[in-house]
Amino acid sequence: MEESYELMSRERLAAEYSLQKKRYEDFKGLGLKLNISRGVPAKEQLELSQGMFDVLSASEDYVDCGTDTRSYGLADGLPSAKALFAEVLGVSPKNVIIGGNSSLNMMYDMIIRSMCFGIGGCAPWSAQGKIKWLCVVPGYDRHFAICEQMGMETVAVPMLSGGPDMDLVEELVKDPSVKGIWCVPKYSNPDGTTYSEETVRRFAALKPAAADFRIYWDNAYCIHDLYEDGDVLANIHELAEKQGNPNLVIEFMSTSKISFPGAGVACMAMGDEDAAYIKKLLAVQTIGPDKINQLRHVRFFKNGDGLKAQMRKHAEIIRPKFEAVLSAFDKEVSGLSFVKWTRPKGGYFISLWVMPGTAKRTVQLADEAGLKLTPAGSTWPGKNEPADSNIRIAPTNPCVEDISRAAELLCISMKLAALEKLLEM
Repeated sequence: MEESYELMSRERLAAEYSLQKKRYEDFKGLGLKLNISRGVPAKEQLELSQGMFDVLSASEDYVDCGTDTRSYGLADGLPSAKALFAEVLGVSPKNVIIGGNSSLNMMYDMIIRSMCFGIGGCAPWSAQGKIKWLCVVPGYDRHFAICEQMGMETVAVPMLSGGPDMDLVEELVKDPSVKGIWCVPKYSNPDGTTYSEETVRRFAALKPAAADFRIYWDNAYCIHDLYEDGDVLANIHELAEKQGNPNLVIEFMSTSKISFPGAGVACMAMGDEDAAYIKKLLAVQTIGPDKINQLRHVRFFKNGDGLKAQMRKHAEIIRPKFEAVLSAFDKEVSGLSFVKWTRPKGGYFISLWVMPGTAKRTVQLADEAGLKLTPAGSTWPGKNEPADSNIRIAPTNPCVEDISRAAELLCISMKLAALEKLLEM
């Protein structure tokens, strides 16, 4: 455990800098090529679903609910796939629409539909002038990129211990130009925060000025628990229905980190009116999705319990990697007052805060020594975090030994960046 640098004399700071610089140069000499920049499953995780390719063989295997999945039809998805996802999300199958492999693609398409055709009986967003979107920070860079590509004005909403700052959200939605908010409600990207029941209730009770305001509930990690006592998330659909807001929420999830990122199945769930509207638009967009892949997933996982059993296997693989990062932080930087980090019970990320003004330098130092991190600032819209302090860590892909090495190098890099800043003062 390090003594807090703020208590050190200039001479001691210089000595500490020399020590950490030596450790850093030793790492550089190893010629490492480590990458913890994105939430990519490890090969061992992909192997867990390999048997999926053997569940369909005879021609009769491809028939499901009277439909030959090899042919056209069912633009909104197989009934059995709808039932599988409905069980996990706690909604009715009639409110589920199945897509391709990517939930991000479904979110993008929903934004495009609203831009071109409108939603909730309102004019297309493209015809309404300036559109604003609420972005919880720190958050998911790919969400923010969609807003930026569409020319939306992004409004940052701070993440608090139990979820977004709801006082601020409730104030901001009084503006009719605010059309939505990105939420990752369970094991958020990157903090690993799960929204409290109070937060979910307040979301469900929102009374936005815009009738076409929607909560984009990206429930990517809804069953991605690392421990048996994982977090519990309240069912926003049930709560919104009770509040008279049945079409307020569009929820998304996928099996990208359950089966295969490149060949999973994504879905979205929404209120009756929105579901009927989207199905009409889909009828023009496609004659039918990849129903064979949907059927593979249904036959392989069978039900929600099967999906959760798969995630327990994933947890056995990635839990030690999270713990290796946290162990390194506890050992290396727990005494530094300006450093803090999250200890998520699930999901794919750890959020790290370093000395303000040093996140970009920390990432640069790590990169020069062979460790690739998510670019500093990425967890804010426009890749511009004012405090230059937050770094997202994705520990899932490398082996435990490499993760331990990466975490040590990251600690050294953040120390060097902080010491450089202090010595310049």
